Amino acid sequence: MALITATSSFGSNSNPIENGKPQINCKSATFPPSIWGDHFLAYSHDQMKLDGWTKRIEELKEEVKRMLSSAKGSQQEIELIDLLQRLGVAYHFEKEINEALHQIFESHTYVADDDLFVVSLQFRLLRQHGFNVSSDVFSKFKDEQGNFNTALISDMRGLLSLFEAANLSTQGEDVLDEAITFTRKHLMSGISHLDSNLATQVEHALEIPLWKRLPRLEHRHYISIYQQHEARNDVLLEFAKLNFNILQSLHQRELKDLTKWWKDMDLIGTMPFARDRLAELYLFWGNAVYFEPQYTRSRMWSSKILSLISTIDDFYDVYGTIEEQRLFTDAIDRWDVEAIHHIPKYMEVCYLALIDVVDEIEEELAAEGSSYRIPYLKGGIKALTRAYLTESEWYIKGYVPLFNEHLTISLISSGYPLCTILSFVGMGEIATNEAFDWASRRPKVVMDAALVCRLRDDIVGGKFEQERGHVASTIQCYVKEHGASEQQVCDKFEEMILIAWKDINQACIEQPVSLTLLMRLVNLTRVMEELYKYDDGYTFPGGATKERITLLFVDPIPL
Repeated sequence: MALITATSSFGSNSNPIENGKPQINCKSATFPPSIWGDHFLAYSHDQMKLDGWTKRIEELKEEVKRMLSSAKGSQQEIELIDLLQRLGVAYHFEKEINEALHQIFESHTYVADDDLFVVSLQFRLLRQHGFNVSSDVFSKFKDEQGNFNTALISDMRGLLSLFEAANLSTQGEDVLDEAITFTRKHLMSGISHLDSNLATQVEHALEIPLWKRLPRLEHRHYISIYQQHEARNDVLLEFAKLNFNILQSLHQRELKDLTKWWKDMDLIGTMPFARDRLAELYLFWGNAVYFEPQYTRSRMWSSKILSLISTIDDFYDVYGTIEEQRLFTDAIDRWDVEAIHHIPKYMEVCYLALIDVVDEIEEELAAEGSSYRIPYLKGGIKALTRAYLTESEWYIKGYVPLFNEHLTISLISSGYPLCTILSFVGMGEIATNEAFDWASRRPKVVMDAALVCRLRDDIVGGKFEQERGHVASTIQCYVKEHGASEQQVCDKFEEMILIAWKDINQACIEQPVSLTLLMRLVNLTRVMEELYKYDDGYTFPGGATKERITLLFVDPIPL
């Protein structure tokens, strides 16, 4: 498949048709073709092998439960909980882990409370599970002048643990802000003196701290680290490897079914200007949000809806005329099959596919008494396309809004308010009507996640978008309004992202809805930290994005 290149000016009254397919004549865009194509259609699994692995997992699970029981109330208990999380198997022991952490929190005791590594680890685990543990526990590691003791510099394992813990800070926790500055400085200066294993962990953390990393990718990474530990527990290592491969097999089956659905629809055949990114969508907004086996339908539904939304995004960004976009926005608002008579011919397949997928979801939800979720889903999609249209109209007029005015629209067009609702749709009874009502009101934590999405996207992707013709980015708006340089704006945005993360952390403590639901938002925010760390890994999916997909969905872990 050749690269799709659009070169004509945006806003023409019609699009030429050749061989029954629209030819691109609007904004300029060059999107690489799909890397994966039919790859996952060839997937097959060895059921006998999977059955053997599953049987072995059940045996190992009982051994791990005995480990947790015998370690109760000790330093080994919290280290074991951390290991289970990092190795990707903690979901098998949710009850045991929650009981252990609740006991630690209620007792107000820290095992080895003068050990920086242990105190930091315990603090991080409690915060990750929504416990409102005070950051005052770190005051004991300061000197009379209020600075962290210089004696800590030699404890690199403790510094790394403190650095990871401090990234769960909320606003106003000065001791944690100081901890990040202190630990980052001494971890960076001391890394060259560490053994290779610990040095790798430090480099990894300094690039992106654990709390902001995608769980499934982190599991794969940490398994490779853990198997090099001299003091590793071989039961845990075997459990982690088998569990990873069993889950990978499930995820491959899901990708196979999604690829068949995508190919049968032939959406890219009718809309060749759009990005063909099914595997990438599944990785970042399906699997990353929930990897556990019980969330198959959530991953499938999210991947289908968002693959269609991505295509619609490109219709607004790189192809459709403003007249066509207005018609399509009106059709989405009407949500009626008959509206296809009023939209561009080449958008009919996408429009009908979106209605069909939502209808399928509604049918399944109705059978379990959860169809109340559908109006929220439709409302999120309608709000998104209206935001897309507003941005197109700004572009047509050459209008550069003020920064805050831009955010009122671009936080919605980021897709994250919709992604929040969508991430709840396939979940169980915990996703109540009240939870959907809360999400649909776009509370601060939802908009914090959207802000991280918007700013991360614009920091790395703004230049390409402007080259192909796009509404002014948040960076351009801020530069124009405040007279700052682009570098100054990027530095400002990094500060805003940090504050947004602190507010997300605060929400996980306050829990306006269940922490299980809030973790979907945390994972959505993590996506942007990984995907847009250095470049736009979605639009240009070679390199790191291809490697991530290969690690998670192609190559099993050798046993």
